[in-house]
Amino acid sequence: MRGFYIGRFQPYHDGHHRMVTEIAAEVDELVLGIGSAGDSHTPRNPFTAGERVMMVTKSVADLDVTTYAVPIEDLDRNSVWVSHVESMSPAFDVAYSNNPLVIQLFSEAGVEVRQSPMFNRDVLEGAELRERMIEGGDWRSLVPTTVVDVIEEIDGIERIQRISDTDANGDAADPE
Repeated sequence: MRGFYIGRFQPYHDGHHRMVTEIAAEVDELVLGIGSAGDSHTPRNPFTAGERVMMVTKSVADLDVTTYAVPIEDLDRNSVWVSHVESMSPAFDVAYSNNPLVIQLFSEAGVEVRQSPMFNRDVLEGAELRERMIEGGDWRSLVPTTVVDVIEEIDGIERIQRISDTDANGDAADPE
């Protein structure tokens, strides 16, 4: 059986990894959808799809399940989102999510959806980790070691701090 789990993974953290580990115990193969694949270099989405593929792929390398990391760009039409995901992904039998909209969309499309408990959600949340990166706080203890390595390799902390900074007028960094 092949499962599907989508996330923005900005960055991939221990909460994601715990959920992926639990899913891996239920399936033979796992497709990891890298959501918002076209977004990068913003405070909310600082990492590119390719960088997130590296984070995820390296983090799941030791799991006893075949995994596929698949970038999936946003589609601003929820009514056709599932078919868009299916067109970008290997076929799957079951989707895993705790996101109410994702659950609704997959359910309406006739895809079985399974939920999993969230882990330490007050800390293991992308916005919290990104804020810690910006402020120089501890984020390393909340992600797999392989993710630390990727973020250091790409100078990700410098990037997120720079793009989160404001100019002399108080405007956030924006190329336009």
